Amino acid sequence: MNKIKLIFLSLIISFSFSLHVNSKPVPASFADLAEKLMPSVVNISTTTTIVTNNNPFPFQFPPGSPFEDMFKEFGTPQKRQSAALGSGFIIDEKGIVVTNNHVIQDADDIIVRVNGDQEFKAKVLGADPLMDIAVLQLETNEKFIPVAFGNSDKARIGDWVLAIGNPFGLGGTVTAGIISARNRSIGLSRYEDFIQTDASINSGNSGGPLFDMEGKVIGINTAILGRNGSIGIGFSIPSNSAQIVIKQLIEFGETKRGWLGVRIQDVTKEIAEVEKLDKARGALVASVAENSPSEKAGILAGDIILEFNGEKINQMKELPAIVARTEVGKKVEVKIWRDKKEIIKNVILGRLETSDDFKISKNQETQQQSNEEIIESLRIAVRPLTKEDIKNRKLPNQTTGLVIAKIANNSPLANSIEPNSIIIEAQKKRIKSAEDLRRITKEVLNSNQKTVLLAIYNNQNQRRYIGVKLD
Repeated sequence: MNKIKLIFLSLIISFSFSLHVNSKPVPASFADLAEKLMPSVVNISTTTTIVTNNNPFPFQFPPGSPFEDMFKEFGTPQKRQSAALGSGFIIDEKGIVVTNNHVIQDADDIIVRVNGDQEFKAKVLGADPLMDIAVLQLETNEKFIPVAFGNSDKARIGDWVLAIGNPFGLGGTVTAGIISARNRSIGLSRYEDFIQTDASINSGNSGGPLFDMEGKVIGINTAILGRNGSIGIGFSIPSNSAQIVIKQLIEFGETKRGWLGVRIQDVTKEIAEVEKLDKARGALVASVAENSPSEKAGILAGDIILEFNGEKINQMKELPAIVARTEVGKKVEVKIWRDKKEIIKNVILGRLETSDDFKISKNQETQQQSNEEIIESLRIAVRPLTKEDIKNRKLPNQTTGLVIAKIANNSPLANSIEPNSIIIEAQKKRIKSAEDLRRITKEVLNSNQKTVLLAIYNNQNQRRYIGVKLD
């Protein structure tokens, strides 16, 4: 009996020792770490010139009127300055700064504040909208204190992290939390593998660093849920993915991503059953681009890509990121499932940025931007809702409205609506054009009410009503 007790006690001691060895102590304070890192985190302010045409007439033509097109060129161009705030961090003593692309996009002037009191002009070395990363060079010969990147692949759910940035223009703000989740995708950009954290991240934190307890950057703070402020759900670009892009932007001023040339979709449970695949995994090839690396290698529509360059594809969304970070021109093995068996195809990767696929998508993006109109009363840019939008977002076929492309920091919608939300009604009236929204908001401004009731679809395609006070 005593022997059994002795064994049991030994197991308890061994288990307790194992827990103690594997766990990390809760820090008594973050003060020393924050003090060390603060000089490397910068505040970024930008100014952008926005040009709009004001109606020279004391009235507006009805939507669709032939006079509307005839006289629209008579508007007087008006220029105004729009300001924005963000964060960043220094990665080289010569003043190379990393931030988000959306912080500096279309900016006329970029001012970077270091240590709270030193201000420097900055130029853009390179920017990547697809991963939302930009690299700046401070225009000075001074030396700075850089921070180093950590290994984001080693970051675990539950690890402590620090976020430092410029929320709401309050520079040098430190918040702490833990890693809440890994590998998050929220539909903001093409390449997403976000680290989710509950460290408070707010408007103005964009582009700032997420540090581990060794003071290494493991993420770039990029997005939040909740326009009214932090609700404990923030997202950061993992440092391992970001470093590849940052290195290319510094060296070439642009990205050089691998290109496979396939359009893919999820492998559902039903598809896996039909194809006699053991479980739903991989990426189903829906189509193959003409003259693409995949076509030349013999990959066909209907193939299921199971592995790429030795990396298993568990979910469809993993493939684009893996291909993108693979060296252009490299010969890689692609394991596919065809006719109920595995086969290997050797593919020589092309470059995404020079492919027809990329040029077409860029042209579509440019076309969307050219369709954008400014709604001055709401200080937002909108574009018409298209049939493709309705299909992609699985909205009712008869939906009409406007997609919000940009929201100014001083917009009355800044704390209640996210970009890519869709305005479908104003004052319970359907919105079919930007002119409809202008007319209704003007009526509200001219009334005693001053509040417009909008019906929207948010980014989760949930229908909501929002009351907005106009000024």
